[in-house]
Amino acid sequence: MQRAGRHGRQPPEGGPMENGVGQEPGTPEPPAAAPRAPRARPRLVFHTQLAHGSPTGHIEGFTNVKELYAKIAEVFDISPTEILFCTLNTHKVDMQKLLGGQIGLEDFIFAHVRGETKEVEVTKTEDALGLTITDNGAGYAFIKRIKEGSIINRLQTVCVGDSIEAINDHTIVGCRHYEVARMLRELPRAQPFTLRLVQPKKAFDMIGQRTRTSKSPGEGRVASGKETLRLRTQGPAVLEEGPSPSEEEAARQVDDLLESYMGIRDSELASTMVEAAKGSPSVAQLAQGLDSVLGEFAFPQEFVAEVWAAVCHPKGDKE
Repeated sequence: MQRAGRHGRQPPEGGPMENGVGQEPGTPEPPAAAPRAPRARPRLVFHTQLAHGSPTGHIEGFTNVKELYAKIAEVFDISPTEILFCTLNTHKVDMQKLLGGQIGLEDFIFAHVRGETKEVEVTKTEDALGLTITDNGAGYAFIKRIKEGSIINRLQTVCVGDSIEAINDHTIVGCRHYEVARMLRELPRAQPFTLRLVQPKKAFDMIGQRTRTSKSPGEGRVASGKETLRLRTQGPAVLEEGPSPSEEEAARQVDDLLESYMGIRDSELASTMVEAAKGSPSVAQLAQGLDSVLGEFAFPQEFVAEVWAAVCHPKGDKE
């Protein structure tokens, strides 16, 4: 039997050598194969249709609302500027189901696109028109609520879901909802003005065709999963747990406050303010924090105080 060399063992075939001499006993073995690459994130694919009727499309790879609209537009071969807003799990113009900054992993997205354009003349006989404004995050402000008995409520041609394209021929495309609300609030009384509106496209004869496919959720269905995809204006979208019931209730209260003080509704803004209030030990610190990141809103002090109270001292709490 052939004996090993003078170092007591034969270097493994093809093993590392230094100056023609095998490794000494106890020398660390060469590094193993490169570590496995981290497991890729699962593909997040969402189902989508045009609200007035279309085949079902599939979209993925978006991180904010503008990219989402671009993906939907690509699927249906339309321009992203055709999309006024999106609803989740219903093809109807349901302002309670608007797509905001979060999408449940099982949500079905319906895109409402431009329909007819109309102009209406309004005379401001009161300080408030009775409109609540929101926007789609991509340049279009639209009507989210019309107060019963208000000036606008008496105009049958103005409807919830109508996008406000111009005020007195001054285009407001690209303006945020609070800017539009401010413009309307500052219009003088007793002086007529013109609203140019764009209503969502409708096709009532196709409404019944959407609920047949098992991939399209039933009317008003709520996604069962807790995880949501949170869209961000900057940076990638992230998966996160949905808000707790108490956080959802606080966000609803803050959204109501936004409407009563500013004439806007914005669930994503309300959620952002809830997060800020949770980390603020006082009204003054909340006001300072909101001013640093949301200063363009110019929130009144009494509004900030009510937000802080709604989040940090909800009425349902027991002493």
